[in-house]
Amino acid sequence: MDRIFFHIDVNSAFLSWSAIYRLRQGDTVDLRTVPSIVGGDREKRHGIVLAKSIPAKKYGIETAEPIVNAFRKCPTLINVEANHEFYREMSHALMDYLRTVSPDIEQASVDECYMDFTPVSHMYESPKACADMIRAEVYARFGFTVNVGISDRKVLAKMASDFSKPDKTHTLYCSEIREKMWPLPIGDLFLCGKSAVVTFKKLGIETIGDLACFDRNVINSNLKSHGDLLWRFANGIDDSAVVTEPPETKGVGNSTTVDHDVTDRDEAVRVLGILSESVAGRLKKHGFRTSLVTVEIKYATFKSVSRQKMLRDPVCTAKSIHEAAISLFDDLWNKDPIRLLGIRTSKLTDESEPVQLSLFDTFEDGGATVEPHDTEKQKKLEEALASIKEKYGRDAVVKGTNLRSP
Repeated sequence: MDRIFFHIDVNSAFLSWSAIYRLRQGDTVDLRTVPSIVGGDREKRHGIVLAKSIPAKKYGIETAEPIVNAFRKCPTLINVEANHEFYREMSHALMDYLRTVSPDIEQASVDECYMDFTPVSHMYESPKACADMIRAEVYARFGFTVNVGISDRKVLAKMASDFSKPDKTHTLYCSEIREKMWPLPIGDLFLCGKSAVVTFKKLGIETIGDLACFDRNVINSNLKSHGDLLWRFANGIDDSAVVTEPPETKGVGNSTTVDHDVTDRDEAVRVLGILSESVAGRLKKHGFRTSLVTVEIKYATFKSVSRQKMLRDPVCTAKSIHEAAISLFDDLWNKDPIRLLGIRTSKLTDESEPVQLSLFDTFEDGGATVEPHDTEKQKKLEEALASIKEKYGRDAVVKGTNLRSP
């Protein structure tokens, strides 16, 4: 029996979750029923569209376009700022529920995941019956809707979940790709970006079916390994499995798309501080130290740049990661407006491994004046802060450097 995969995707996640939050606060307008977006500053109307309602989509408003353009298309548009803390809460609640259906869950992002349905298939009349049950239960429990794609290949399950929305179940088995997937525009293929679309159209490839039937060698010569991956996806070739616990040994990182263009260094440093805390928490959770820190910047033009730094000693505290990130940021930033910031750590080692001290490390009985990167005092401080946040909420204790200026 072939494995059966689900891809479960929240419909307009940020917009839906913002709507639920506001309704819980007593708002009488459901953002999902009116032209609305999640974006940047409501007063200044700057930043980009992070999510949009279905009524807003009818005005031609698109995700990632400048907010000022969205207001030109719909002057009565409602714009709300992102509430990432509540989004994480909703995401965790959803994943916790889905793991009661099947333990084999691979979270792909804050609002989507893959599920291996095969081990629990005997418990349901059919894959569709289970998917429909999931959709109904998610709405009953949480008040938002999801799409569920079903297939015998992971990539096809992902494609199926992107078919008509919202609150739908779709199948896209290998036997159905000629009918359901090949007629679609090439840009609808998973991981086919704008530059690839341009290249394909120069080759006369307009649909996914065109790519599937095209000479594979020609595709490889034009787009290298990524082109070959897209060719295989177009033919429904994907042998990947659901990975319930992604390997953390290669690297731990986090990034965030800001809801407005960042042009101030202090604000960028604040965002890097928040990311450093997140990354340090994950390192601690898995018992790792890092010897290599990478900072990524994506500008408002969507150009991405990154730089990495080898550390003298392996570290695991937010303070050390933040210091390295600031140094990299200052070397990297060209002063253009920033849309995304990210930190990634790699070259990981077990936290229990001994660390080689240098002649410049501080010792208890005196010595040099330079302290090691991660002192026991700093580790204990961060562990105490993490414990407080876990018990009383993420905002129970906030570092002064992470506060916004009034």
